[in-house]
Amino acid sequence: MTITEKILARASGNDKVSSGDVIFANVDKVMLHDVSGPGVMTIFNDLEKKGRKIEKIWDPSRVWVSEDHFVPSVDKLAAQNIVLVQNFVKKFGIEKHFKYGLGQYGICHTLSHEEALVLPGEVYVGGDSHTNTTGAIGAFATGMGHTDVAYVLLNGKIWFRVPETILFKMEGNIPDYLMAKDVILNIIADHGTDIGNYKTIQFNGSAISNMPMDERFTLTNMTTEAGAKNGIIEPDQTTIDYVNERSNATFTPVFGDSDAEFTDVHTYDVEKMEPIVAKPFSPANRAIVRELGSIPIDKAYIGSCTGAKYTDLVEAAKIIKGNKVKARTEVLPAAQSIYRRALKDGLISIFMDAGAVVGPPTCGACCGAHMGVLAKDEVCVSTTNRNFPGRMGHIGSKTYLASPKVVAASAITGVITDPRDVR
Repeated sequence: MTITEKILARASGNDKVSSGDVIFANVDKVMLHDVSGPGVMTIFNDLEKKGRKIEKIWDPSRVWVSEDHFVPSVDKLAAQNIVLVQNFVKKFGIEKHFKYGLGQYGICHTLSHEEALVLPGEVYVGGDSHTNTTGAIGAFATGMGHTDVAYVLLNGKIWFRVPETILFKMEGNIPDYLMAKDVILNIIADHGTDIGNYKTIQFNGSAISNMPMDERFTLTNMTTEAGAKNGIIEPDQTTIDYVNERSNATFTPVFGDSDAEFTDVHTYDVEKMEPIVAKPFSPANRAIVRELGSIPIDKAYIGSCTGAKYTDLVEAAKIIKGNKVKARTEVLPAAQSIYRRALKDGLISIFMDAGAVVGPPTCGACCGAHMGVLAKDEVCVSTTNRNFPGRMGHIGSKTYLASPKVVAASAITGVITDPRDVR
């Protein structure tokens, strides 16, 4: 069995499962945020109108809630959603609530690993499509809609069709001008945004073994853009050390069998890759930066669950240090703990000395809601994960997806730039 099959076998009480099997699996952790939470509450309200009285949920200790999409509150509706979430948390006794403006908080997919809320070998579901991110620690992590999350909250289990697994073997040493964002954008460009439809995308190989955890999270995060049910990387010592630094909880890592069967296996030599961008309006619309030509930008954005982890900020700061930005540049660390660490280590000063604006953790600009949306005809190079029409603002704007290195290089030149060309 693959690691995904083994995790789902354990969760469903089976000795063995195979791709295509339909199972009922116990869930270990559940996540809601200020957008998905109110949606789940609507499902609960509808059930109560039909006569079901809901006084408790399955296990409040296994549920956690973040405030991230519309914080700081963009309008009265967003502010009211925060109140709804707070009332929900209080009613059902959920203690893991990461409140905006009250200490540690941040983007849900960053908190999941930054706070070790999910452990290797667990089944984790969240009310957001990029829940796949947490599969980098060796968990089965997948996003779900409001109705399914509501069912899990009430019953502690949910059905799955065991997915087939596609394996991507990433070999070689990643050059210092590349990041995991270049790797995953190349994969999506080669295979399309639907290669993973209801499938697992798994990564291994020497390039993965040498990747820090922050970079691995970028890979699994964007399996969502390949349509995957989940993305996953088998745990190794890097994983174990990362989790143990953040939690005293005991866990049992799960590993696939040596003879596990994969639907497809694709091998890459990362040393042959170039810095790339995904042009509008698809993550699959690849262009090599040096072949793109000089495209002026209005905004450089370093933020989101994909592009504002601590390692992302470090790599961007290396390029920006000592320079001045020539395009509007916004840096929003993905969690308050990352912000504090970046402040302590001098990264925030580097960004501000260059003329960039540094803001609070939020999903606002990434989802085109607030905190820096794009106007008609504006061009943005961004560390985010989606670039469909209107994703970051006006439907007539354009977003180029890129690594933090490419975004940083572009910020200081004012045009989309290969990081090798600013050193």
